Amino acid sequence: MTTEAAVALEPLRAALIRCAREAADDLRADAERHARATVETAEQQAAARLAQVRSEGQAVAAQLEAQERGRSHQAARGVVLAAQRAVYDDVRLRTRAAVRELLSDPERYQRLAATVRSELGQDATVRDHPDGGLVAEAPDGRRIDASVDVLVERALKNLELEQLWSSR
Repeated sequence: MTTEAAVALEPLRAALIRCAREAADDLRADAERHARATVETAEQQAAARLAQVRSEGQAVAAQLEAQERGRSHQAARGVVLAAQRAVYDDVRLRTRAAVRELLSDPERYQRLAATVRSELGQDATVRDHPDGGLVAEAPDGRRIDASVDVLVERALKNLELEQLWSSR
């Protein structure tokens, strides 16, 4: 993509990043609270079970404690992974909506079409994509898919998503 194209798409990229970060911050906080509660509950259950098992013998208790901690960790990890997936899915959904909203502005849409034409040539055919955005094809067969889904996936691919899961 040319520098001009990158500059033209910068407001869109910035809006995508801002929207993704805001959504991720909200959902990450909810997911972390839920994960902490799940871990606390699992640890409380493990502690209660451990007290009962201790009365049956120290050797058995040590073995069960290790098993409970492993299961608790696995359960908590499963909750965290599911929450992260839910956050990512929600970010994608919200970002798609934001991009559709941005491209509903005729000026932005025309700037995107102009950017695509500058890449493929002025004789490129530009058509609306059914789910939003556009697709362009040059007479020589070169093609640019600037549909909402592709724009969002490219933007999310370029983000350091691990930052969404780590504390700031």
